[in-house]
Amino acid sequence: MGHGGNVIAELTTDHREVDELFARIEAQPVGDEQRRKLADELTIELVRHSVAEEMHLYPAVRRFVDDGDDMADKELEDHAAVERHLKELEGLSADDPQFDHLVAKLKLEVGEHVRDEENRLFPLLAAACSPEALDELGEKVRTAKKTAPTRPHPSAPDSPTGLKILGPGAGLVDRARDLLSGRGRG
Repeated sequence: MGHGGNVIAELTTDHREVDELFARIEAQPVGDEQRRKLADELTIELVRHSVAEEMHLYPAVRRFVDDGDDMADKELEDHAAVERHLKELEGLSADDPQFDHLVAKLKLEVGEHVRDEENRLFPLLAAACSPEALDELGEKVRTAKKTAPTRPHPSAPDSPTGLKILGPGAGLVDRARDLLSGRGRG
C-alpha cells in the first residue's frame, strides 16, 4: 500500500495493512509456522505504528482537539493493552494453544482502537488542524516509524519525550536482532 500524505492518510494506510496481516494469519492452517512469521510482521507494524502515534499524533490531539487529553489518554491505554498482548504472543509458537487466542484478542482490541481513531479522533483532528499541520504530522510519523522499535517494550515510557530519547536506541537494537534472526521476513 502506498504511504504518504497527511497524518490521517498515513495512519489509515497502516490500519489497512494491519487488517491485511490479520487476514493473512487467519488464512493459514492452525499451527502452521507461517502464522508465527506473520505474527512477527504484525508485531513489527503495530509497534512502529504505536510509537509514531505516541510521539506525534497524541501530542497534537492534546494540543488541538477539545478534550484531547482524555482522548489521548484513552488511546494510550489501548496501546498499553495491545503491547502487553504482543509481548505475550512474542514467545509463543504457532502451535501453542494460547497463540490463536491471543491473535483473536489482539484483532478485537486493535479493531476497536482503529474504529475509534478513524470515526472519532481523526475527524476531530482534521477539523482542528490546518492541512499544512496535518501534512507536517504525516511526515513526522513516517520519519518516526523508520527508527521506532520493532518489538514490544511494555515497560518503556510512552511519553513523547521518553520515546524520542529511548525509541531510536531500542529500535536499533530491535532491528539488529531482527536482522540476525530473520524475524519479519515472510
